Amino acid sequence: MTADTTAQQGVTPDQASWFAQQFALLVGNVETAVLGKHHVVELAFTTMISGGHLLLEDVPGTGKTSLARAMSQSVHGSASRIQFTPDLLPGDVTGISVYDQRNGQFDFHRGPIFANVVLADEINRASPKTQSALLEVMEEGNVTVDGTTHAVGAPFMVIATQNPVEQAGTYGLPEAQLDRFLMRTSLGYPDHGATLKILQNAHEPHRTVEAVVALETVVAMTQMCRGVYLDALIADYIARVVEATRDATQVRLGSSTRGAIALARVVRAWALAHGRTYVTPDDVKALAEPVLAHRLILEPEAEFDGVTATAVIAQILLDVPPPTHDARA
Repeated sequence: MTADTTAQQGVTPDQASWFAQQFALLVGNVETAVLGKHHVVELAFTTMISGGHLLLEDVPGTGKTSLARAMSQSVHGSASRIQFTPDLLPGDVTGISVYDQRNGQFDFHRGPIFANVVLADEINRASPKTQSALLEVMEEGNVTVDGTTHAVGAPFMVIATQNPVEQAGTYGLPEAQLDRFLMRTSLGYPDHGATLKILQNAHEPHRTVEAVVALETVVAMTQMCRGVYLDALIADYIARVVEATRDATQVRLGSSTRGAIALARVVRAWALAHGRTYVTPDDVKALAEPVLAHRLILEPEAEFDGVTATAVIAQILLDVPPPTHDARA
C-alpha cells in the first residue's frame, strides 16, 4: 500500500487502520529485543515516522544500542554507531574528501552518519565543534563537505544518548542542538519480569530481529501523517501550551516555535498510530513532555529547589484548559 495522501485530501479510516497495523508490527518486533519498554519504543517509532531525532538520557547498560539496532533491522535499513569522545573530529562523523593520485581528483569517503538509524553514543563527551557537525544533517538531511552537498537518504534518524548522572569531562549540548531533537525520553531499567527474560536469554547478547516493514513503507507512512486532521482548536491548544512555557515563573527560556511545530508533527503520527484520522487533546497531553521538556531552560533558583522541566510541563497541562469539543474531520 502506498500513501500519496496530501494534507488537502486527508486520511481515510482504512488508511489509518493500515497505518496502525504497520506501526504495531514495528513496535512488537522491536519489543522482542528491547523487553518491557513498550511506551519508549512507541515514542521512538513516532519520532522516526515524524522525520525527527531522539535524545535518550540514560545510564549505561539500559539497551540504547539494542533499540537503535532493532529499529534499523525492523525496517530493513542500515545502522551505525558513533562513540563520541573528546578527540572525535567532525570528519569522523560526516566523512572526508581524500585525494586519489590515480585520477587526480578528490573522492568523498562517507562517514558513519550515512545510515538510516545513527546511534550517537554519549554525544556530550565530544567537543562542541564535533557536536555541531550534526546540526545540518539533523535539520536538512544533507551533509556538506568541501562545498558539495550529499543527501543521507530516508528514513534518517539520529538516536543520541547522554548519561544524566556523570557530567565530568562532558560538553553540554547547546540549546540550538537540543532544539533539533524531536523528543527526549529515557529507557530506564527493566522491571523484574523483563529482567528475568533478559537473564534467560543472556546467551544471546546481540539478538537480531527480522525486517517486517520496508524502508519505502516507512517513507509512505511519513507522508501519510501530513493528511491527519488537526482542528484549529487543537492547534490553538498547542500554541497556548507552548506559550505557557515562556510565561512560567520557573523558566528562564521557554520552548521555541520549532517546539510548537514539532508537537504538531508528532501528534499527527501518534493519532494515526492509534487508528485515528484526527488529533485529540489527549494526543497533545501524551506527547507534550517528551517533545517540550528538553527545550526549557529553568531559572537557577528553581533548579536549586528541585524543580524539573518535566514537572513544569505537567503543571502547564493542568493549568491550560484543552478544547472540549470532539475534534473530528
